Amino acid sequence: MQVADRRRPLWLRKNKPITPDVLEQKRRIARSGLHTVCESARCPNLSECFSSGNATFLILGELCTRDCGFCAVRHGTPSPPDAEEGARIAECMRSAGVRYAVITSVTRDDLEDGGAGHFARVVRDVKRELPEAGLELLVPDFMGDHAAIDLLMGLPIEVFGHNVETVESLYSKVRRGAEYARSLTVLQRAAGNPHRQALVKSGVMVGLGETREALRSLFDDLAGVGVDMLTIGQYLQPEKQRVPVSRYLQPDEFDELAELACSRGIPEVFSGPFVRSSYLAEVSARRARAAERKNPEIPGKMFDKGLRGKYTSD
Repeated sequence: MQVADRRRPLWLRKNKPITPDVLEQKRRIARSGLHTVCESARCPNLSECFSSGNATFLILGELCTRDCGFCAVRHGTPSPPDAEEGARIAECMRSAGVRYAVITSVTRDDLEDGGAGHFARVVRDVKRELPEAGLELLVPDFMGDHAAIDLLMGLPIEVFGHNVETVESLYSKVRRGAEYARSLTVLQRAAGNPHRQALVKSGVMVGLGETREALRSLFDDLAGVGVDMLTIGQYLQPEKQRVPVSRYLQPDEFDELAELACSRGIPEVFSGPFVRSSYLAEVSARRARAAERKNPEIPGKMFDKGLRGKYTSD
């Protein structure tokens, strides 16, 4: 596989100002004994999201039972779930003025339900203290357990998210322990839940060696299982021992991919070099919901260049 020049191009050199407010947010989260995927996964959008009143909390510990080739989250044997985690997240959100939170987790194959019950407890605890807060879940595959998915679709959440991450042919290298068909089943089960109120969302990284034809097939699959929203972003190698970047896509290519995904039947697509599944999540959910109300039967053909992030020519 061809490996990209390790030097990032100009459009991937993002201004990341660490303001006093961002530093205080980081300290507040640390004092609460909480974790964020923003920090654990070394997200380039941390400062922007912390400053905008959004946060992505990582529950069920910092150690993952899987060891995916793309991810900076550490692999190991995790601790038992913390029953007070939801209450601490609610307090942190209240003190920090966080109005919309994404709640995600490490993969917990060691738990009988994959951690679904803990997700439910966290959501209920947060909503009890902050009933007006917006909550979005970004979940693992729960080994395809339908009961786990149904449990979460019955919660008062705005978005149910599960990322396919990459095309099927790259799963053995990029998503060890996961299965492409299983992830599609998770999304299909969520989208088909008769009582669902939440939008169903997935995300994919590019620059791992995927072909345009493989992406077209992936978009067809996601549209076929009923996904409402899709994020497309550039893969950035988080550590030397992780899968290398095959190619850095040009910014205009993200526009082309968004148009392609929409043309295959995905209603709302948010595409750009710095786009991540939880990047400006409140904004993307609000716009997707507005588009759904305007054209409930017709897939949208618009994508959001505004979610590309801010670049620097330094």
